[in-house]
Amino acid sequence: MAMQSRRVAAAIGVLVAPLVAISLPAGTAYAHGWVTSPASRQDQCATGVVNCGEIKYEPQSVEGPKGLHSCSGGNAQFAELDDDSKGWHVAPVNSTQTFTWHFTARHATANWQYFIGDKKIAEFDGHGAQPPAEVSQQVNFGGFTGRQKVLAVWNIADTANAFYSCIDVNIGGTGDGGGGGNTPGSCTTPLWDPESTYTGGDTVSYEDHNWRAKWWTTGEEPGTTGEWGVWEDLGAC
Repeated sequence: MAMQSRRVAAAIGVLVAPLVAISLPAGTAYAHGWVTSPASRQDQCATGVVNCGEIKYEPQSVEGPKGLHSCSGGNAQFAELDDDSKGWHVAPVNSTQTFTWHFTARHATANWQYFIGDKKIAEFDGHGAQPPAEVSQQVNFGGFTGRQKVLAVWNIADTANAFYSCIDVNIGGTGDGGGGGNTPGSCTTPLWDPESTYTGGDTVSYEDHNWRAKWWTTGEEPGTTGEWGVWEDLGAC
């Protein structure tokens, strides 16, 4: 009886072992991450702001060898990210801007680097440590102005690879018609909020102009309602 029991247990072990092996996590944790603020090109793909291909399903996976100056990280399947004519939305920024990385798998980090063209404008040491789920870094654009493409690079400490994110910005200006946001600029009145309700006499700022509501309104964008609409243009801030 004892011998039969051992044989049954062994048979069960043979059947169960492959299932256990399949269910166990992989021994190596691969790093993944991308810039979410200001919205990088792959973030715009993931959120549907821009119509893209496969990258919309995995914005965290733009990985390639270290030392590239490529939005796609050299990946042919993500080549759309290298297309400057695709209609990427441009973030209006000041001379200094905070960039936020989001990580779906955190890996020991050598450093983060930021480039405009071939010029490195910032670098932050990762000290070989595992980062938190999100990391924010303040970058000074070093005299660059106007429409620029910022390449943000996350260099992994213990592999030969890096992760790449491109962010389109307008330094010292406003966003483009495709998706420019509302920023304070020199205005002192509160920013217009599409979710807020305003009544006659309320003032807001939007795209470097002050606006006054003529009557109750919500969700109507200043500058789009016309001369006889709800918003009165009070002029530039």
